[in-house]
Amino acid sequence: MELRQLRYFLRVVELGSMGKAAQDLGIVTSALSQQISRLEGELSVRLLQRTSTGVVPTAAGLAFRQEAQLALRHTDNAVLAAQAARLSGQVTVGLAPTTGSVLAVPFLSAMKQRYPDVRVHLIESLSGNLSQMLNRRQIDLGVVFHTAGHHSWSAQAILDERLFLIIHPNQRHLLPEGHSLTLGDIANLPLVMPSASHGLRALLNAEFFREGTEANVVVEIDGLALLMDVVCSGYAATVQPGAAVVRNHNQRLVSLPLAHETLKRRNLIASLSDEELAPAGLAARIVLADVMRSLVQQSRWPGATLL
Repeated sequence: MELRQLRYFLRVVELGSMGKAAQDLGIVTSALSQQISRLEGELSVRLLQRTSTGVVPTAAGLAFRQEAQLALRHTDNAVLAAQAARLSGQVTVGLAPTTGSVLAVPFLSAMKQRYPDVRVHLIESLSGNLSQMLNRRQIDLGVVFHTAGHHSWSAQAILDERLFLIIHPNQRHLLPEGHSLTLGDIANLPLVMPSASHGLRALLNAEFFREGTEANVVVEIDGLALLMDVVCSGYAATVQPGAAVVRNHNQRLVSLPLAHETLKRRNLIASLSDEELAPAGLAARIVLADVMRSLVQQSRWPGATLL
């Protein structure tokens, strides 16, 4: 027995007509009649009597109507009670600039839909800063790129991001055509990159060192928006994950994959331990992981692959 069958039955009794009830409920008469027949079959009793002017409840139908009304009233009260006690509170979430450019708005939308009473405080900062904030209990959770030495955290690896050379079209002629780019291909290319303390820069420096050369970094900028402005101006190219171009979708930049399997950045959801996280934080962590996976599956996270 389904709740909708109870609602259908009560509407038919109220209006005294299958046709009127079907129109009021927004379904075809045959479908409504089928649902009533299934209900009668399950109860092994006739609930409605067909007459020349419509339908009327039988004695069993009258008795059933009273209990059905009571059951639906209890159901409605249960819904109201659940809504009154729904999850509330505040959660503070940290995102790196590149991650936030693709993840922030979908995450906020999902939280609003699933937990409208939870207030979300988003903080955009470099991954290293987010790690420090998590250690100081200044954020509840965040997306970071490494968790080495932080054994008190709860961490879950979600995806890897491939790194790209992002360059203004006017500089494309400085690069070879017809094959994937190697670090040797871009060794002399002027680059704008974050400073050496940044995890992405450290990763790039390490790969250049293995190749026996170094990157031609002509300017250092620790901020994604300004860094991408420099790239858009044609002053220098950069090496970033694909998400870096999301905020510059109106600019005609060229993104070229680098042919180095080790040039990937792992995205992990790091949080306080389960014992320390409030219910709002636990819920937000689940939503964050769901949204990250969904964005990759929908091809809305450039260069990302799920683990």
